[in-house]
Amino acid sequence: MIPTDEQIRALHERYAPTGEAFELVHSHCQIVCALAEQLLDRRRSALDVALVRAGSLLHDIGVYRLYGSAGQLDQENYIRHGVLGHALVRELGLPESLARFCSHHTGVGLTRADVLRQRLPLPVADYTAETEEEQLVMYADKFHSKTTPATFLTAASYAAGVRKFGADKVARFAALAEKFGEPDLLSLSRRYQQPLI
Repeated sequence: MIPTDEQIRALHERYAPTGEAFELVHSHCQIVCALAEQLLDRRRSALDVALVRAGSLLHDIGVYRLYGSAGQLDQENYIRHGVLGHALVRELGLPESLARFCSHHTGVGLTRADVLRQRLPLPVADYTAETEEEQLVMYADKFHSKTTPATFLTAASYAAGVRKFGADKVARFAALAEKFGEPDLLSLSRRYQQPLI
């Protein structure tokens, strides 16, 4: 039930509205996968490596559904990319365990209270990573941004940015850092020729 890297790449190619969108999203997903695998290599655990890999490669596929006919990304509704990806993965007949990587990776987890308090354009629900595989992919995602230009973020940079959402989010990120450690961002920054901030 878990698709191969090639099958996932084909899905990205199928749903990306432009080559530029494909390059941005698929490259980010590959980088998140590399980060997650690097963190996995540092610890002995019973995590499902194939699930982590597929979840990393699929987690942002919903971004493609936010592109308009003119090729512009709907930044205003970007927060919806996770639920859109979840729906897409389920439409493809893939398991719920994969779809959850899409809807449960935003920030360090969105709670029902976050959705209500921030008036987010999402169905009112909890979107928090529950399994260790979900937690690892969500955490790895925090170290890379699809900004222009795409950048790698240190743990300190991410923590400083998430502070505006509350001390509980900073504490949640710190707990993930304690659990999984920090990746070697310098080597990946050099490999992908993207800045590290």
